Order: sequence, then C-alpha cells, then structure tokens
Amino acid sequence: MEFTSAEGERKYAALVRAAAEAVVGLDFDGTLSPIVDDPAAARIHPEASAVLVELAAQVNAIAVVTGRPARQALDLGGLEEVGRAIGDAGKELYLFGQYGNERWSSSNRRVISPRPPHGLATFERDLPRTLRLAGAADAFVEEKGLAVAVHTRRLEDPEAAFERLLPAVRALAAHHDLIVEPGRNVIEIRSAGMHKGRAVQTLAAELHAGAFMFAGDDLGDLEAFDAVRALERAGMPTLLVCSASAEESALLDLADVVVKGPEGVLDLLRQLTEDARDLRA
Repeated sequence: MEFTSAEGERKYAALVRAAAEAVVGLDFDGTLSPIVDDPAAARIHPEASAVLVELAAQVNAIAVVTGRPARQALDLGGLEEVGRAIGDAGKELYLFGQYGNERWSSSNRRVISPRPPHGLATFERDLPRTLRLAGAADAFVEEKGLAVAVHTRRLEDPEAAFERLLPAVRALAAHHDLIVEPGRNVIEIRSAGMHKGRAVQTLAAELHAGAFMFAGDDLGDLEAFDAVRALERAGMPTLLVCSASAEESALLDLADVVVKGPEGVLDLLRQLTEDARDLRA
C-alpha cells in the first residue's frame, strides 16, 4: 500500500488502535471484484472470503456497499457463505445494494428493498431511441430494479461511445427527474438521494462506530468518501482507500492510501488484521 502523505500514515495507525470499534466499508466492483467486460461475469477475488472472515474478528463490522442489486452481489460474491462464517465468529456482515437502497445482513438474511423510483419505467421506454441517436444502439443496458446502467465496455470504441452517450443520457434522465452517475465506461441512472454516503451514515449511527474505513475505486464512491470525511471532522478516526487502476483515477487525490486493485485492497485488509491483532496481544 502507498500512503498519500504522512497524515495518511498517522490515520492508518489511529484506525489500528480503534480497530475493535471500526466499521470497514468496501465497494464491490473494482475493489473486491476485478472489473470485467460482462457485469454478470464478475466474481469476488478468490482470496477475499478468507480475508474478510479473518478481518471480522478484529473489527466492529464489515459492510459491502455496491451499486449492484443486493441479491446479485450476494450471489456473485458468495457473500451469504461469508456472512455465515462471520456470524459464527459473533460478528456481522452487512450488504447495501443499489447505492444503499437495498439492505441485507448476516443476521437478517433477507433483502429489504423499496419500490422503483418514479420515472424509471418511462426512462427505460425512451432509452433505446437515445442510444440509437448517439450511435450506441448496441450498448448493454443492465436493468437493476431500482436503477439502470448503460455499459459501453463491449462496444468497438468504449471511451468514444461513452463520451457521445453521456450528455444524451443526462438530458433524458433530467426529463424524467432522475440523476446520472458516470463510472468506468458505464452510466448509472437512478433517483436523487440514492448514494453510498447514506449507507455510511446509517452504518456509523446504528453500529455506534468508533472508527470508519472505506475502500472504493470510482465516481460512485465519492459520496461515501464525503460521508467518511464528515465523520473525520466530527473527531472519528477514519481511513479512505483508493483501489486504483489505469482506467479510473477519480479518487486518487481524495484517498489516504492508494492500492493496486482488489489484490492491493486485500493486502491492506490483511495488514490491518495483523496489526490490530498484534496490538491486542
């Protein structure tokens, strides 16, 4: 791992000291799971399950906070099995899907989900025409229930298609009172107020967190970073981790620690587990 400053190093040390009270929040794609062309083919890193179970023994709780539907993330990540192992150790795994609008935990094993946002159905009806006019008719449209994602990764020139498509999708979303969240060759469309920062706030309040770490990789994690910064301003030990890649650098300047993709995230979690365990010994 690479600290972005001496302050980042100090913040990591403070997190280790407060590990027993810490909540560890983790994005899914690009953080626990390598980015792939087909979203349905994404899988959690093969070593992640064991790392999360080991970490859980040293912290207050672990939460996966993702833009994916909760059930999809549970299946792709094998997180029900991970949650069972964490629960057997007397700790809790939380999953917040669709940017915090869906919720699951290892002690309450059902997904709690609200109704789809107003305007989403009519947006989806109008979307094919917008894709054709932007020269991106073959873009993959992922229906998430509470949101829609338009992926350009499979197109011949993903970056150019993304740049053509983004303003057109923004205009269509605004017409239907929806907001747009651009990511790595993907455009998410959802209702206002759906963001990962709310999940951070909920976790910190409900779990009486004494420290908070969040690891993410792209623009969809900005609100979570903002929420963690607010906790820091209130006096809580915090750590922000950027899972960096050649494709995305939006979080680099905001992070306390920069690691290389999911493997780097897992190395950091292993180090945190070891350092917290040694401090307790």
